[in-house]
Amino acid sequence: MKRFIPGFLLAVLLAIPGTAMARGQGWSLLAAETVGSGRNVFSAQIGFPGLSLGLLHGGSDTVDIGGKFSFNWGREGLVDASDAGLKLQGWLRVMIAKTDKVAFGITFQPGPFVYFPRGNTMFGMALPVAFVVGIPVGSALMINAGLDVPFNVYFGEGIGPVIPILFGGGLEYYVNNNLNVNFNLRLGPSIVPRFDDSYFTMEALAGVAYRF
Repeated sequence: MKRFIPGFLLAVLLAIPGTAMARGQGWSLLAAETVGSGRNVFSAQIGFPGLSLGLLHGGSDTVDIGGKFSFNWGREGLVDASDAGLKLQGWLRVMIAKTDKVAFGITFQPGPFVYFPRGNTMFGMALPVAFVVGIPVGSALMINAGLDVPFNVYFGEGIGPVIPILFGGGLEYYVNNNLNVNFNLRLGPSIVPRFDDSYFTMEALAGVAYRF
C-alpha cells in the first residue's frame, strides 16, 4: 500500500496531457502554490489523526505564514496509539519554484503538543518539514504529491525523538476561486531510535479551505 500510492499518483500525472495542466486557481492549501500576497485562508480538516483548524496569511507571492490548532485522537499519526491530545503549531509555507505546469514548495509547522494516554500526560515538540509538488489539472482541480518528515520529540517519557517518513498525495477541488474542498493522505513508518523499531503512521484528512 505504501509503495502503491506514490506510484499511482505518478502514473496519473504522466497520463494527463500537458495542455490540461497549465491552469488552476492560482492558490492552494495543500500543494505548492501559496495563497497570494495579502490574502488569508481559513482551513478546517478532519480525519486521522484528528481535527485541525488553521489560518494562513499571504506575506508575499511566495511565502505564507500562519498557525494551526489540532485536537487529535491518534498520537502524532501512530495508528496503534489512540490517545487524545492537543497541538498548537506555527505554519510557514514557501513556494520555491513554479512553471506553467508544476510548482514546488516546502512547509514547516513547529509547535508543542500534549497527549493523555491512560491517565498520564505526555509533552513534546513537533518539528515537521514537508516537500510538496503541486500540479493543476484544468481550472478546478489541484493534485499534490509529497514527502513529509513530521519529526517530533517527547520530553521525559523515555521515548525521545521520533522520525516519521511519510509519502503520499492529495487533491483540492475548487468550488469557486475562493473555496475548495480537499483530501490529503500520507503513509509510512515512524522510526524510534531509542526502541530500535518503527511503527506504521498515517495522516488522512478531508476538509475545506476558504480564501478571503
